[in-house]
Amino acid sequence: MRRFLRFFLVLLLLTFIVIQFFQTEKNNEQVSSKHIFKQEEVPENIRQILTAACLDCHSNQTNYLWYNKIAPVSWIIDKHIQHGKSELNFSEWETMDIFEKITMLEEVCQETERKTMPLKSYSTLHPKAKLSDEQIAALCAWTTKLSEELLANAAGK
Repeated sequence: MRRFLRFFLVLLLLTFIVIQFFQTEKNNEQVSSKHIFKQEEVPENIRQILTAACLDCHSNQTNYLWYNKIAPVSWIIDKHIQHGKSELNFSEWETMDIFEKITMLEEVCQETERKTMPLKSYSTLHPKAKLSDEQIAALCAWTTKLSEELLANAAGK
């Protein structure tokens, strides 16, 4: 039995070492002209909220921490990022039509008010991502204002 346990532990260790060679592609492009920060007027307090709580998973710029280099954790994080970007990618803001933008802004407000975003697993590891009620109110006020501006600009065209 001891021999089997030792063999199993060595096999487990070797497997762990081997999977470290299979890393995911990093999500760290430069901020392009399509990014919401380049397309819209975003107040500094909202930039800070978006940067701390949203952009790691909802943009093409992820701030990776030390544990992002360890497989299989890196694979799980990559899956979260890919899913987040498929739902909303602030780096592709310019490519969305006005209705998509307004819908996304409404969802940002709703998801933060319900406290379903940012994900608990993310905010646990990133304490700055935990949004206070005041931050959520400021974010919702900004999303409402931006939606109204987008609509007014579209009506004026």
